[in-house]
Amino acid sequence: MKLVFATNNKNKILEVQQLLPASIEIISLESIGCFEEIPETAATIEENAIMKANYVTRNYGYDCFADDTGLEVAVLNGAPGVYSARYAGEHRNSDDNMNKLLQALQEATNRKAQFKTVIALNLNGKQHLFTGIASGEITLEKSGNQGFGYDPIFKPEGFDATFAQLSLAEKGAISHRGKATAQLIAFLKN
Repeated sequence: MKLVFATNNKNKILEVQQLLPASIEIISLESIGCFEEIPETAATIEENAIMKANYVTRNYGYDCFADDTGLEVAVLNGAPGVYSARYAGEHRNSDDNMNKLLQALQEATNRKAQFKTVIALNLNGKQHLFTGIASGEITLEKSGNQGFGYDPIFKPEGFDATFAQLSLAEKGAISHRGKATAQLIAFLKN
């Protein structure tokens, strides 16, 4: 089975392809000739995932899936949430985003946070949603050089390491994206 993954983020493609069985092949947006920036202007993570999947299906005619992910920090009332990629500005710089978040939490004793991923699958004219959540906390400083985004400052529950200190396989087994992708895989196998 071949499915378009509605993202241009090569890190996400690599992470998700590693989680999928060999029978499911990801086709990138680049491969279908989609080079434009797909709008992500919705107010929720769910709506953004749906918006991206519908864009590809409507404009390119492919069955596809899209995800959107946000980091939700308890003491910040769920921020940065849907604005996680652009938290420090439209330039989408991970270091700037992490620095801004660490600054915002400088005085905070409650550092609880969760990553939330929603995958919207458009398949055979129907849409299905899958949600994965990874609970944890924001560290005091960056640690590790694996992963991407906020991984160097997010320590998942039950671990003494950040996502950026875990291997891709270790992270995939417990991450928000890993959990949502596992639901997607189980659905596709049935």
